[in-house]
Amino acid sequence: MNLSIGDYGLIIGAIIGLFVLFQPRLIKWDKWRATVTPLASIIGSGFLVSGPILAHTSGRWATLAMFGLCLVGYLYGSIIRHNILYVEPVLAQKPSKSVYSLEKLSELALVLAYFISIAFYLNLFSAFALRAFDVTDEMWIKIITSSVLIMLGVLGSLKGLKALEKVEEYSVGFKLSIIFGLCLAIFIVSAMEVKAGDFAWPELAHAMGLQEVQILLGLVILVQGFETSRYLGHAYDAKTRVKTMRVAQWVSTIIYVVFILLATRYFTGDLPKTGGETAIIDLLKPVGILVAPLLIAAAMASQLSASVADMTGSGGLLKESIGRKFDDRWGYAISALAALIIIWSANIYQIITFASKAFILYYGLQSLQAVMAILSGRSEAGMMRATIYGAGIILALLVIIFATPAGV
Repeated sequence: MNLSIGDYGLIIGAIIGLFVLFQPRLIKWDKWRATVTPLASIIGSGFLVSGPILAHTSGRWATLAMFGLCLVGYLYGSIIRHNILYVEPVLAQKPSKSVYSLEKLSELALVLAYFISIAFYLNLFSAFALRAFDVTDEMWIKIITSSVLIMLGVLGSLKGLKALEKVEEYSVGFKLSIIFGLCLAIFIVSAMEVKAGDFAWPELAHAMGLQEVQILLGLVILVQGFETSRYLGHAYDAKTRVKTMRVAQWVSTIIYVVFILLATRYFTGDLPKTGGETAIIDLLKPVGILVAPLLIAAAMASQLSASVADMTGSGGLLKESIGRKFDDRWGYAISALAALIIIWSANIYQIITFASKAFILYYGLQSLQAVMAILSGRSEAGMMRATIYGAGIILALLVIIFATPAGV
């Protein structure tokens, strides 16, 4: 096996990442663990599909489009942080009927989003697993995804998913290490090309005008995940969750923007009819021969753990919304069934848009909750903040109404 300079960069970067992220002191540090949960969720699946989709949607302006999506995520992150500080205390007491009802609607919207994201994560899991055998057939991806969903649904209903949740602890560090190594490898290869005079930005045909805006509106799921901090109150206090969520969004923005900037050199602008989930492997083949196996390994670990986390979250939220008599293990079966229906009724690009709309519905309801808190005097935020959060409601409506899938 002849390794290239990119391969060595990937190996070195991944080793550095593993060494730093698996330090016992870091792993045990509460603030780091509170940061890693939303961070891992934000850059988990979105990292794998962002490059090809943004290349198709925005061409050589993909980096700017990614930054814009991160700003949208930061807006809704600010709203969630506001609600952690000012809405949660009200909910813990005896809230008014309007506050309580709005929160329950938000939870149900988030459950719906979880159903779709489970389908999304396991679709990617199956696609990358089959890619190891050079299989990109959509039917086989659906079959494998369905098999895993049935297994998780049965396992969750009978014994719970606690054992599988431990996968998250190890997959997060591994995934972040591979991402760091990949960025380092692309940087080294690009620097060598610049030195040799071979570096050039591609001219990419892409969606234009209203079509581009509509597709970008449907890509909110690429930066989704920060809201997990909202539901970590059992483990961390409000100030810790607010601070660590903000840090997670800063770090994820840097990772996304740097990666898209570096990877634009390899974009083609085309979305394949089959195998679009794993197109990142084909795009980055020139970087090194180790890109494919390491991306496949990182994708499988991260997508399985993410799907288990969302299945657990949906079960817990269903129990909280329906009542204590509801066994959350039934929630796992319901989640698996809903994800199965989605898998067999949509392709990957449609699932991405459906998930974005579901999450944006949740963010829109949370925006309304925040505006109500400000206007009623329960919040210390002023009218300027209320106006900005009101814009979050309008943006949510625009996404729900006008967002369209890429590749159609």
